[in-house]
Amino acid sequence: METPGGRIQIRWDMEASATPNAQLAFFAEFLATTGVYESWVSSCPLRYSSGNASHKRDVLGAWLLSILAGQHRYVHVTALRGDVVSPQILGMSKIISEDTLRRALARMSAEQNRDWLKPQLLASVQAALDAPWILDIDTTVKTLFGKQSGAEVSYNPHKPGRPSHVLHSYFVSNLRMVLDVVVCPGTQHSAAYARPGLSDVLGSLPKEQLPALVRGDCGFGNEPFIAELEKRGQPYLFKLRQTSGVKKMLRRQFARKDWSVPGPSDQGWSAVEDTLKLAG
Repeated sequence: METPGGRIQIRWDMEASATPNAQLAFFAEFLATTGVYESWVSSCPLRYSSGNASHKRDVLGAWLLSILAGQHRYVHVTALRGDVVSPQILGMSKIISEDTLRRALARMSAEQNRDWLKPQLLASVQAALDAPWILDIDTTVKTLFGKQSGAEVSYNPHKPGRPSHVLHSYFVSNLRMVLDVVVCPGTQHSAAYARPGLSDVLGSLPKEQLPALVRGDCGFGNEPFIAELEKRGQPYLFKLRQTSGVKKMLRRQFARKDWSVPGPSDQGWSAVEDTLKLAG
């Protein structure tokens, strides 16, 4: 198999012990064939001037292997250092220590990381956007137990009183292909903090690949969101909060006689249309 580290010969041993990294060679062949891995490494803004410093490929390879192993703390990188096969597959000389990895990632600013990773992420999913698709917006509260930057105590449905981060995600519906994720402090969980990320996603796509629909829950159905999407001419569908005025409007609809007759493609559903002016 052709991998970023060169040609690898694979032999099945039905009596040997299992390893969680057994499928890495097949994934590495995909990375080598598509050029995704080389593009990711070569475009990384990490630079060293010392001859004794770690190689950029070793840093990024250790980071990738740690993510594939499901690790979520730097100290877990130590568990990978006894693996001598995986570094060869990715063309690495060795797996660096967790302290070296932490210092290496700290050398790059947030702006450098964004300019490096966003085009890489978009390029990995953009080919799927030629067909009509729906852009879903979601906000997730991630509970934190360390002292990460932006860990603040606010709304946390999982563990009230614990600090958290808020993840504003933008992804292709059903396919669950992520276009972007904006990480915010725990206090920035309202829809207003998701709007700049949505603008960046829509602005980065060519006109022919824009979503057929932008969809979100009732938290996004407010005037700033709606006004921006209508200014762009972008269709949208948001849930509506069932306030007292909305409930009265819904009750009035059931007394109407002009409901549509279901067609062959409507799956038995009828519809009626009305308007409502938002007060907020």
